[in-house]
Amino acid sequence: MSQEVVDNPSHHRYELVIDGNTAFVTYRREPGLITFIHTVVPPPLGGRGLASVLARAVFEAARTHGEKVIPQCPVVAAYIQKHPEFQDLVARPSP
Repeated sequence: MSQEVVDNPSHHRYELVIDGNTAFVTYRREPGLITFIHTVVPPPLGGRGLASVLARAVFEAARTHGEKVIPQCPVVAAYIQKHPEFQDLVARPSP
């Protein structure tokens, strides 16, 4: 099972395709900022930890692209709470 997460900018989402099913995280980009909006893991892919695979991949991509993150999606927000190595990527509100 390949776990390669790829950016699909035409659909505004990062995708992971396994066995013909696509799990994904939708996003909205602004200069230097990416908001993760929603995570979907189709039922046939459930229970495999793919939401965590997607979350890690989107944080690694944000770091590579020099983007700050707004974790609007509950799945992505929960992941960041459990993984302090990515907390420096979270955009802080302006004072």
